[in-house]
Amino acid sequence: MLLAIEQGNTNTLFAVHDGSDWIAQWRTATESSRTADEYAVWLSQLLAMHGLAIAQLDGCIISSVVPQSIFNLRNLSRRYLSVEPLVIGDNVKLGMTARITKPSEAGADRLVNAIGAHLVYPGDLIVIDSGTATTFDVIAADGAFEGGAIAPGINLSLQALHEAAAMLPRIAIQRPDRVIGKDTVSNMQSGVFWGYVALIEGMVARIKAEWGKPMTVIGTGGVASLFEGATDSIDRFDPDLTIRGLLEIWRRNTI
Repeated sequence: MLLAIEQGNTNTLFAVHDGSDWIAQWRTATESSRTADEYAVWLSQLLAMHGLAIAQLDGCIISSVVPQSIFNLRNLSRRYLSVEPLVIGDNVKLGMTARITKPSEAGADRLVNAIGAHLVYPGDLIVIDSGTATTFDVIAADGAFEGGAIAPGINLSLQALHEAAAMLPRIAIQRPDRVIGKDTVSNMQSGVFWGYVALIEGMVARIKAEWGKPMTVIGTGGVASLFEGATDSIDRFDPDLTIRGLLEIWRRNTI
């Protein structure tokens, strides 16, 4: 029974795989100061709701872009699962190549996504991961990570707009019916939502032009579903890309 932990800057995903299927998934806000004991209490309660116990978990893999949290997540596995976790970046065999200038700088989440995408989708790929940041990752047909681009995430942009402009309120993200807003809120919603659609469409077009070969575009991440139906630039939406990659890395290192 595998516990897969995927930690981003905003949210942390815990998922349980029973050897055949993913049987449970939960998200919690990322808090770098949360201790192993606090994680264990929270996780135990959620497991119990599915008729499971923390003692049943006998494997753990961790991908985190928050270095200060890895210590507590590692202790969660050691203390409560009684296993040494696999931590992406700690001499874990990924079984893929990063064809970039400094492979050590590639984010763990981006490499895991590359593996998860290559497992399912043939050919050259663009993976758009919409979270705290919006990343555009290029994966070659042979599974190699070729680099990409990083832009501020849609929530980050909305927060910056509110904090930097005294007259602009804090608003929720939603898809407006019109591009031309008629009041402050609808103006902001249009600028943020359709502005990000334009960002996605423009970046995808430029990447494809530079790559020079057909590419399939995959959308994933916490807010990717916002753009479903809003643009033809994304071919598939796949919320399980990261945990699929983590499971494959686990298998490559333990089987």
